[in-house]
Amino acid sequence: MKHLPLAKSFSGQFIEAGCDEAGRGCLAGPVFAAAVILPPGFPDNEIDDSKRLSARVRYRLRDLILTQATAWAVARIDAPVIDEINILNASIQAMHQAIDQLETTPQLLLIDGNRFHPYPRIPHQCLVGGDARFLSIAAASILAKTYRDDFMIRIHEEFPQYGWNRNKGYPSPEHRCAIDRYGLTPYHRKSFRHTVQLKFPFFTTFGPNFGENR
Repeated sequence: MKHLPLAKSFSGQFIEAGCDEAGRGCLAGPVFAAAVILPPGFPDNEIDDSKRLSARVRYRLRDLILTQATAWAVARIDAPVIDEINILNASIQAMHQAIDQLETTPQLLLIDGNRFHPYPRIPHQCLVGGDARFLSIAAASILAKTYRDDFMIRIHEEFPQYGWNRNKGYPSPEHRCAIDRYGLTPYHRKSFRHTVQLKFPFFTTFGPNFGENR
């Protein structure tokens, strides 16, 4: 299904940074966030919400974003902090850390979703479904997703029994069964109610690669 081109700007006048996260719904691993400022002439024919792209296309577009963006940054918040401050606050903190690292200061932040803590001295606009509507947010979603996937593939080598190279820490049947059999690792989010979720039948409808396009 071909989607309409994404909007290049919300304001039409300010330097905008799109912000998005990846990994909020996972049982294991960090939450990642990215912030991206794109130039006016950015080649945008294929940029889209990362969930609507294959892994192969996401990585190809990541290379384009890294080389053509005006500025970009990626940050992560690990499981112990998620457990301490909750996943919403951790996601927003990761976005703040990504914005901190931008080499160009944006004049407006475009935030995917409906919740955000104000960033000092820069106004923001929350946009539900923004990663499927605005180019800079979609670009941020691609960076957050691919950098998080890379991290999960690396830590899969430490704990291969959980299948993180496939499910990326999301609640697939494979991952849930491994938790039931082997218990939790240091990468698991202890504040998430794993034992209750293991009994929840809804998740059994997903295949072994659940998480690949989330």
